[in-house]
Amino acid sequence: MEEGSMREVELLAPAGNLKKLKIALAYGADAVYGGVSHFSLRLRSGKEFTYESFAEGVEYAHQLGRKVYVTINGFPFNSQLKLYASHIERMAAMEPDGFIVSTPGVIRLCQQIAPHIPIHLSTQANVMNYLDAQVYYELGVRRIIAAREISLKDLVEIKSHLPDLELEVFVHGSMCFAYSGRCLISSLQSGRVPNRGSCANDCRFEYTLYAENPETGTLLRLEEVEGEGTYIMNAKDLNLASHLKEIVESGVVDSLKIEGRTKSDYYVAITTKAYRMALEDLAAGRFRPQLYQAELATTKHRGFTDGYLVHRPFERFDTQKLDSSIGEGTHQVVGEVREDGLSFLAKDRVCQGDVVEVVLPQAEEPTPCRNELGELFAREGRWYLRLNRIEAGGREYECIHSGNTNPVRLPCPLPPYALLRRSLD
Repeated sequence: MEEGSMREVELLAPAGNLKKLKIALAYGADAVYGGVSHFSLRLRSGKEFTYESFAEGVEYAHQLGRKVYVTINGFPFNSQLKLYASHIERMAAMEPDGFIVSTPGVIRLCQQIAPHIPIHLSTQANVMNYLDAQVYYELGVRRIIAAREISLKDLVEIKSHLPDLELEVFVHGSMCFAYSGRCLISSLQSGRVPNRGSCANDCRFEYTLYAENPETGTLLRLEEVEGEGTYIMNAKDLNLASHLKEIVESGVVDSLKIEGRTKSDYYVAITTKAYRMALEDLAAGRFRPQLYQAELATTKHRGFTDGYLVHRPFERFDTQKLDSSIGEGTHQVVGEVREDGLSFLAKDRVCQGDVVEVVLPQAEEPTPCRNELGELFAREGRWYLRLNRIEAGGREYECIHSGNTNPVRLPCPLPPYALLRRSLD
């Protein structure tokens, strides 16, 4: 498919830092979202961006004809309002393509300071019906990021009443145990406020539960699986790749959003690539859910659920992963090609003679080669790299691992941000 031929539905990917922004765009995202400082609901990823690097990211995306949305979706205290105003002014000067905000007050503040920047309403606002959507639309919101608990049927209803309002839905990533992120467990246990960006993910912890009979004083210890623990609040990850056809064909969804600003480079690349592939397949008149699911399964995840967009919450009893907080994917990343395309950084142990799979960015096709360093070849529609020699930092190694930060020479050039992986089988 030619670049730009499938743009009816936007593919929106997370940008936790400048490198992840570039990776998301390389693997097929139409737009990315991210933020700077503690005004975003992802404090850790906000710290990975500086104002300077975020401005560089906006310019980089715009040069490619892509978009950047700024997350200013925290819930401010009174003491923070002047800081918010200063932050909005500074971000507006970068000319991003939208502000993602959560509260009516911040909506008004954005309009006063930067009326030319479109406003997107965060999923934290919990819009579930067309009456609430209309109120925000009249306030000036041009896109609503729907609550994760909403149904596709309800989105159709909202669009029928507000045809000019853009609708964005989450299709992949972490799910919150609470209703659309309205959680206070982290505040209670560690003083870290989820709705101000510093959630400690307490729902992922292993808990010990007790049942007490006050009449007899009997205390019983409850454990989900002996020796494994009780992960009673640990939600599976959202995965709607197999339902993309009905979502797109509903005609009411304008943007498909992937969660994960604090997740790995590999996660950003693979999820973006899989959903881009699905969108291109739909445009070509074919749909291969098993192929997308196989790719998504290579990432670390908590098990998958298709959530509530195509099912009502009360119909679901399989959305919790009770045996552990997270599981391994089917593959291990062993290397990440640097921006120069001539070398890679080791992300796991790799040795002379190893053959690893090469995951390529969107629409990239390398040239096969063979020399003393190794061989790049294609087999059954996939690309592989054989490493005969490992040279890094002016030395030759029999094996190298992630502790060695020297770039490893490639036998021949690969696209920037290509990934090297091996199956765990």
